[in-house]
Parts: sequence; C-alpha cells; structure tokens
Amino acid sequence: MPSLRDIRNRITSVKNTGKITRAMQMISAAKLRKSQSNILAARPYSNKLVEMLSAVTAAVDTESHTLLNLRERETVELMVLTSDKGLCGAFNTNVLKETAKVMRELKNEGIQVSIVSVGKKARDYFHRFSIPVRKTYIDFYKAVNYEDVRAIAEDIIESYTDGSIDELIVVYNEFKSVMLQTPKTVRLLPAQPPVAVGSDSGALDKYIFEPSEAEIMNTLLPKYVENQIYRAILESRVSEEASRMIAMENANNNTKELLNKLTLQYNKARQATITTELMDIVGGAEALSQ
Repeated sequence: MPSLRDIRNRITSVKNTGKITRAMQMISAAKLRKSQSNILAARPYSNKLVEMLSAVTAAVDTESHTLLNLRERETVELMVLTSDKGLCGAFNTNVLKETAKVMRELKNEGIQVSIVSVGKKARDYFHRFSIPVRKTYIDFYKAVNYEDVRAIAEDIIESYTDGSIDELIVVYNEFKSVMLQTPKTVRLLPAQPPVAVGSDSGALDKYIFEPSEAEIMNTLLPKYVENQIYRAILESRVSEEASRMIAMENANNNTKELLNKLTLQYNKARQATITTELMDIVGGAEALSQ
C-alpha cells in the first residue's frame, strides 16, 4: 500500500496536470472561436464559386481545358491535411485511417500514389512506414495565409499540367460542429464541380464569354483550385481546435475524478495510520498499568 507521502505527491502531480489541461482547454476554445469565424466567413464565397464554375463548365468543351480534362488514371496524388501538434483526440488518426484506406483502394487498381503532406503528424506517419512524400509542409497552421496556399496550388497545378499526376485527392477533417468532425475525401483535379441545384441546363448553352472563353477559364479554374485547398485547410484548422478542446475537457474531467479517488485513498490511509497509532498508545498504556 502506498505511503501517505506517495499519495500526497500523486495528488500534487494530478493537480498540476489539471491546471495544464484546463489552460489548454481555454486556449483551444479561444482559437476555436477565431478559426470558426474564419471558416464561416469563407464558406459562402467558396460555395458561390463552386456554383458559378459548375454552371460555366457545363457550357464549355472540357477537352479544351487542361484542368477539366479527364485522363486515364496512372498516378494519383493525395494531399493529406493533419496537425502539427498532438493532444487533439482522434483528429489525426481519423484522417490517416481514411488516407490508408484510399491508398489501398488505389494500389489495388494498380494506380501509383504520390503524397503531399501538410502537418508534422502526416509527415511522421509516412516516414514511419517508409512511404515517399513528394512535398511536405510543416508549421503551416501558425498563420494560414492565402499567398502560401496559392503557392501550394500552383505547385499542384504545375504537376497536373505537365502530366506528373493525373488526379488530385484531398483528405481532411470537415468541421460539422464542435462535437463532430468527419474525415472527407474530395477529388480536386480534374476540376469537376457538382452541378448547381436547380440550374437550368437549357440556359447554360446561352452563355456568351467576354473577353474569351479561354481567358475566363484560365483565370477561374486556378482560382477554384486555390479556394478549395484554402477551404480544406480552414476546415482542418477549426476541426483540430475543436478536437483539442474536447480532448482537454475530457482530460480535465478525468483529473478531477482521479483527484477525488486519490483524496479518498489518502483519507483512508491517514485514518488507518491514526487508528494504528492510537492502538499502539492504548496498548502501551495498558502495558504500563499492569
């Protein structure tokens, strides 16, 4: 049975851990509010861009635009979004499991897989299993900058344009609510945005492009790729903070439960020690009286 000193040391250690988890929970809550406001502000523009592109692409010849042109899949690139730090529950595990599932399916079809990792956890995962990574981006979430996202998009578009890859799939956590973040797999290239709900297909052929169809599509398609990557990164960022806040809240609750158990154990041990000392005193007094 542990001594009173051991139990006191354990109680002190648990209290200190509780202070840390509580502080991390509060920090994550503050970051979550900021990240949540960012993604909520970005979604309307992103949805409208997808809606516009789906309408415009229905009126153009997809074979004449590289980023719209469907190819036979020989090399598929996976862009995997994870966090740079841990202590965020199953956030990274869910994304990496989904990535492993997609990789198995592609390899079963005889398709070569290329990897772009965003976040230290993805980098470490692929390094641990000796999976080659074409590009790695770490410490990316400290300040999500659209110019940095544009650089990533340009690199991917260049790889797609020169034929190095035939398809791009993005794997990330989509933010549903503070309690729910689900892994999502999106094919980003070739660009095939979903058809806008309620769109009149007969009216799509009546578009007149000014200055020209080529110039408009050459501007719109890269903007679409940039925006979808940017949105995926924002979704991943807010999901990370939500997962970390919940994980730290659970850890904080666990420290409280453990502290109650240790306090009860300490009180029992102290009472047992006091009882033993009283018995020794009573026994000694009886011995002296005889």
